[in-house]
Amino acid sequence: MCEIQDDIKNKGIGTKVVSVHEAAGTVLAHDITEIRPGEFKGRAFKKGHIIRDEDISHLQKLGKEHLFILEIKEDEMHENDAAHAMANALSGEGVIPGGEPEEGKINLMAATDGVLVIDSDALMKFNMLGDVMCATLHSNTVVRKGQVVAGTRAIPLIVKKTVVEEAVRTAERSHGILRVKAMRKPKAGIVITGNEVYYGRIKDAFKPVITKKIEQFNGDVIGVYFAPDDASFIEGRIRELIDGGADLIITTGGMSVDPDDVTRFAIRNLGVEEITYGSPVLPGSMFLAAYKDAIPILGIPACGMYADITVFDLVLPRVLAGEKLGRKELAALGHGGLCMKCETCRYPQCPFGK
Repeated sequence: MCEIQDDIKNKGIGTKVVSVHEAAGTVLAHDITEIRPGEFKGRAFKKGHIIRDEDISHLQKLGKEHLFILEIKEDEMHENDAAHAMANALSGEGVIPGGEPEEGKINLMAATDGVLVIDSDALMKFNMLGDVMCATLHSNTVVRKGQVVAGTRAIPLIVKKTVVEEAVRTAERSHGILRVKAMRKPKAGIVITGNEVYYGRIKDAFKPVITKKIEQFNGDVIGVYFAPDDASFIEGRIRELIDGGADLIITTGGMSVDPDDVTRFAIRNLGVEEITYGSPVLPGSMFLAAYKDAIPILGIPACGMYADITVFDLVLPRVLAGEKLGRKELAALGHGGLCMKCETCRYPQCPFGK
């Protein structure tokens, strides 16, 4: 026994009647409910279902000899076909479609651990087309292999091909609106500056914090030096770490405008290609980024030893994914760069850095 549910008019979409024996490959125009007295009542087939050969006997058991099916015109596409085409176009390096579309929607998944990068301008153009959509995680989110990073679908059951084709072109011009950039495993060298630590007046708090954050990304700390507030001394320790194979340098302390804070001058004296001092992030406004022969040098201000999350947490994954940070990249962090200092930190499930 069965019931037909739904409006057969389908809001202007054409329908026709076909024999159930000729229905394989066609699109069902309505829900069909199965009723087994005392056992089950529910939907057996959903509107939009593409009828398969193996469905025919089931439909006959429900008493169906003829079906209303949708007439898809030459200039139209079924939602599943549209979703499949768009998912492939949206998926750039490190992103793959997550299986086959279901009810017109398909997820996009990370093919590797890494940093999700979104072409936000292209995504806006895509979503402005109407009748298609793509929803993503925030750009620069750290993701794991197999994690869902986006979902896309055609909004109507039947969509115009021209809309889908333009959506595909928009994504392809961006070489994939979504990418996941793999992060390298760093060999980090750390220089902890400050007379108060170097001369043993206070206990260092930076080393365990920085080491833990490097190890979270499967990196190694190959050397840690303590240095007084002496630019030449600091410069020498950085050079030793680079000569010893460090491909990431992290300095801590000595980043303010106090006369004893000379770390940034030591970094400048290395002959770095570029140096950017200051970021619109709290905590972390006195952050520094520089590059010596393509080796990133990150200067972490004092907040790095007492604040759970700082600008360092925002930039480290991006640096490990190969992004070169300059003034423009740091300036963009200002929107969302204010930590709310929640009683219980839930980063990265929070607005900070988004």
